[in-house]
Amino acid sequence: MSGLIELYRNSVQQWEVDMMGHMNVQFYVQKSTAALAGLAQELGLGPRDLRESGACLVPRDHHIRFLKEQRPGAPIVINGGVIEATPEWLTVYQEMVNPASEDVVATFQVTAQLQDARTRAPRQLPGGAVDRARALITAVPEHGAPRGLDLHEPRPAPTLAEAEEGGMNATWRGPVMPAQGDVHGYLATHAHMGIVSDAVPNLLVRLTREDRSQGRIGGAALEYRFVYRQPAKVDDLLTLYSGIRTVGTKAYQFGHWLFDATSGEVIATAEAVAVLLDLDARKAIAIPDDRRAILEAHIVPGLSA
Repeated sequence: MSGLIELYRNSVQQWEVDMMGHMNVQFYVQKSTAALAGLAQELGLGPRDLRESGACLVPRDHHIRFLKEQRPGAPIVINGGVIEATPEWLTVYQEMVNPASEDVVATFQVTAQLQDARTRAPRQLPGGAVDRARALITAVPEHGAPRGLDLHEPRPAPTLAEAEEGGMNATWRGPVMPAQGDVHGYLATHAHMGIVSDAVPNLLVRLTREDRSQGRIGGAALEYRFVYRQPAKVDDLLTLYSGIRTVGTKAYQFGHWLFDATSGEVIATAEAVAVLLDLDARKAIAIPDDRRAILEAHIVPGLSA
């Protein structure tokens, strides 16, 4: 086993902060993806190498734990290592650390695949890259392991009809804007999370009439799992369906299915654990009994990623 190596260093920008006063979940994913590029460089798959070969390293599965919220100006470093490496798949462990406090503030497990940059057809990792990756093998610590979610095999690809008939709610609809695209014209990895984050207020207002633009109670994600299934391109029209998986005393779980609105094909599936957040005390609070009853009445059986 090897130690983690530094892959990325930056800070939290004001424009990365949402109405909850902390860095939005999509920017955790954006920084994780940037750290993946740093690891690729270590494996001999730097940006010039990938451009010359017409390839890209693309996340296909993302597990994230949010351990401590990060406010504007916070310095951050992402260190990482390799969990498993084969010619077909690279599974990576990353830790986001605040170097001022030395706290681990988030962890990521990322399964990535080398793909053709133009067509997104799978490619095999070069043998040299696999060998370098295996020299960086590390173990996942307890604080990086799944807690509220289970890293099960992804469910069979859901259909749009299944979402509509199963009690899920339409929570987002729109085209993939150029700013949401990557350099190859596909929906960027972090933009999947951005769509889900933007959609949550629509789910809550449909179920509980809660408007998070009012009052001092917000929400915070504790854990997410994304399965990226099909690429979407800039200008593609997408639609998101969301539902409640489980409800506890403090935490509740969402499920989200993102579809191409034209073809009906699933683009990504996700599940999450979240809590209510007192925005003044910056602490999680219990779900009020009346709100819990409403959420429990809208649980979608069998909802998963």
